Amino acid sequence: MATTGGVLVSGSLETILRRAAGAVPPARPLVPVADLRDGKVRLHLPEGFRYRSFHDTDVLVGDPPITLDDGTSLPGRHDGMAAFPGRSGTVWLVRNHEVNGPVAAAFGPGDPYDGHAGGGTTTIHVTTDGHVLDAFTSLNGTQMNCSGGAMPWGSWISCEETVNGPDVGPDFTNAPNTTLEQRHGFIFEVPAGQQSNRTPIRAAGRFAHEAAAFSPHEGFVYLTEDNFAFPSGLYRYRPPVHPMQARRLVDGGRLQMLRVTGRPAAHLEAEQVIGATYPVEWVDIDDADPTFPYTPGEPAPTANNAAITYVGDQGRAAGAALFSRLEGAVFTKGEVYFTSTQGGGPPETGPQLTLGYGRGAGQVWSYDPRRSRLTCRYQSPGTDTLELPDNITSRGGRGTIVICEDGPVENYVRGLGHQAGLFDIALNRLTRNNPSPDGTFAPRFAEEFAGATFSSDGQTLFVNIQASQGVTFAIWGPWGRLGV
Repeated sequence: MATTGGVLVSGSLETILRRAAGAVPPARPLVPVADLRDGKVRLHLPEGFRYRSFHDTDVLVGDPPITLDDGTSLPGRHDGMAAFPGRSGTVWLVRNHEVNGPVAAAFGPGDPYDGHAGGGTTTIHVTTDGHVLDAFTSLNGTQMNCSGGAMPWGSWISCEETVNGPDVGPDFTNAPNTTLEQRHGFIFEVPAGQQSNRTPIRAAGRFAHEAAAFSPHEGFVYLTEDNFAFPSGLYRYRPPVHPMQARRLVDGGRLQMLRVTGRPAAHLEAEQVIGATYPVEWVDIDDADPTFPYTPGEPAPTANNAAITYVGDQGRAAGAALFSRLEGAVFTKGEVYFTSTQGGGPPETGPQLTLGYGRGAGQVWSYDPRRSRLTCRYQSPGTDTLELPDNITSRGGRGTIVICEDGPVENYVRGLGHQAGLFDIALNRLTRNNPSPDGTFAPRFAEEFAGATFSSDGQTLFVNIQASQGVTFAIWGPWGRLGV
């Protein structure tokens, strides 16, 4: 155990330097692979891998929109997702749709949480090679359902990445919130293959939620925050009943925020040494579920920026750590792994309303709940290596973290292996399904991967392209040979 600037560093200096250099396993080049759906190349993958796409909302001119079995016109913005075992080797997918802004009507049938919010989840019964058997709306009337987390009792936690509501002023879209019927910024539970009760778990906080990961021995849910322009925090929700006993996540618990022991307001968005560890503790959030004063039908006096920082500011007043844009999270190998999308640059001095809080290309962290230790597992040396890591998953606890990129030019799914080795798994080579007037097919290479999740047998990786015209992929092949 070495020290660097007062920070604990795991391993020898030689190991640390090798990790920092981004040591990688032997490269397996990605090659064009035809989609089994129609023969068009949409992904580059390692040799030996195959895939099929489905629920592609970039429909051909003249074709009807995709309609689910319950009559839902499938929305786009496919985002966070989880896979659960179905009957006879099939899979239940629960998939977020990150639709923002007040809308005329929520998608799908049933009783939406908010009749004027356009986000939610759809549930898909699918084979491991991407054939859809059934699909329906399972949660509607929510907003900005970004990521979430699979829970071991068989539910998906869907997270709203917003604090919009009738009590809050317009967000970055400048759309008025006066028509919204409910406050947003919560997490919702969606049982696999079933309907959500559409009731928010309010004690888990009202903030820009991104992802959730469950620590089984504690019974706590760890929550990431992607507060674009401001510092973000790592939270944990301590429910009043252990979820494995209740078989659900019960409201009424305690929300807490991570603080580095002895280093109040630690700037963890700043450049780190790979392997650096921090002892941590947790501070209580006293008002996790705020309601701001307003008059129905009139613009709310509370600015969106004030509302979106309200919960986190309570933790930061008690010394909570500052991160850059925390996004994907997964519990594996006894730890909670999570990404910091723009972490790893110079320390920030205040809000960054245009470019976002954090000036790096991205970090991967882990938290060990048994030892109360936080570790920087990876820090991108530049955008050519890893750019803006977002959703993450793992394959049955085998050790590799699978990372979705959200970069502005080209996007990969990458693997982060032992000793901080990074390697490529997939490259987005989507083009429009309909030709442009000049007969060419416009590229969609800059659209992000999202929602990576493995089937319970570990054989199929399901992953989305998050865009206004979303699509889902089922990918299978020799994962062990690839090192996943």
